[in-house]
Amino acid sequence: MTTTPIKSVDWEVFVAALVGVEVIVDAAQVAKLSQDYHTFSPILQRQLAGKVGDIVVRPATEAEVLQVAAVCAKYRVPVTVRGAGTGNYGQCVPLHGGVILDMSRMQRIPWIEAGIARLEAGVKLATLDKKARVSGWEIRMAPSTYRTATIGGFIAGGSGGIGSITYGQLRDRGNLLALKVVTIEDEPRVIELRGDDVQKVNHAWGVNGIIIELEIPLAPAYPWVEIIVTFDDFMTAARFGQALGNADGMVKKLITVFASPIPSYFTALRQYIPDKTHAAFLIVAESCLELLPGLIQEYNGKLTYQKSAQDVGKGVNLGEFTWNHTTLHTRSVDPSITYLQSLFPTDKSLQTVEHMFHHFGDEVMMHLEFIRVNGTVIPAALQLVRYTTEERLNEIMRYHEANGVFIANPHTYIIEDGGRKQMDPEQLKFKQMVDPYGLMNPGKIRALMTQ
Repeated sequence: MTTTPIKSVDWEVFVAALVGVEVIVDAAQVAKLSQDYHTFSPILQRQLAGKVGDIVVRPATEAEVLQVAAVCAKYRVPVTVRGAGTGNYGQCVPLHGGVILDMSRMQRIPWIEAGIARLEAGVKLATLDKKARVSGWEIRMAPSTYRTATIGGFIAGGSGGIGSITYGQLRDRGNLLALKVVTIEDEPRVIELRGDDVQKVNHAWGVNGIIIELEIPLAPAYPWVEIIVTFDDFMTAARFGQALGNADGMVKKLITVFASPIPSYFTALRQYIPDKTHAAFLIVAESCLELLPGLIQEYNGKLTYQKSAQDVGKGVNLGEFTWNHTTLHTRSVDPSITYLQSLFPTDKSLQTVEHMFHHFGDEVMMHLEFIRVNGTVIPAALQLVRYTTEERLNEIMRYHEANGVFIANPHTYIIEDGGRKQMDPEQLKFKQMVDPYGLMNPGKIRALMTQ
């Protein structure tokens, strides 16, 4: 497979070949649509500075995607697929220019039935959720960018989110049912993957097929209640989160625990979180409310905020202060802060959390997101780091790893160097078949850099 990006292109000729397809050539718009939230990382800010596409193409139909793929293959033009650009690792930042393939116009939802939805890649998660709720269903999990993120971008670049406390992560069997992708070949094909074959494309940053349509399972829709509980002691808050996570009879969508001073960065919520206290943000089913006060009392917590199911969706949305929105809110106050992504060892998760909390103090502020991994509830973390130097940041990550903490490094644009550690051989094999010229998001796979 060829992996060398293209030579020079006559862009007027290229654009003329895209009959009827929307094309953006304005330099300011192209630059804007070549970016994501990699700016959370001072390392990626430096490495990806100035990386932009040459043009943006916005197909509206499968036929238009096939047309774009054929023209890109003919002229050997790199293609970087984009959803809403809410990723954090430079997934949709082009390293070698070329075409930014913006999928936001593909917004059809062909059907929702029996707990499954079929939808195009550009559908926003909030749009799908609203439509699914009419028939008693909702999406299983979503990132904190729920209102703007697209389903195609979430599958290609995400891993989990609000709802992962119950349904695990996107890679878990059953959370993605089917994918339809377009290849970039001399004669592009449409390929549908079902069952375990979806893993050939899942969370691959758009390197091995243009996702145009998906089938995902839905969850029964509940009336949800949003709650804030505060604690005087961080580890007590963490143990409360674990206890609620382990309570299988209580239906929940979110358990987030913040160490002080993180809540002080949430301007809209400060009245509910006294200074120097630690907080748990919860989204639980209304039917479980009767059981919650006893658990809160057991861990000496104080319920300071509650939004009824009837008011959810109005005003402040607690979910938009969790997962990586926590980083966003914090950086809006102090842009020198960056973050980590960690998974604590199952056999001693809270012990390791406690060790890291005391070892680093305020240099690494603890932000826990409880999720289900292989049937067990454990704390994952998106810790906030007071950044000083790249060397110190690497020291912090190495110390975590030496103590059994899995780090999904958010400071690299190489797939293997982030959460994967090594590329799935089946994904590499599939890429060689669907992208023989190496045009899809080139430069993001280490395994191909020596070929």
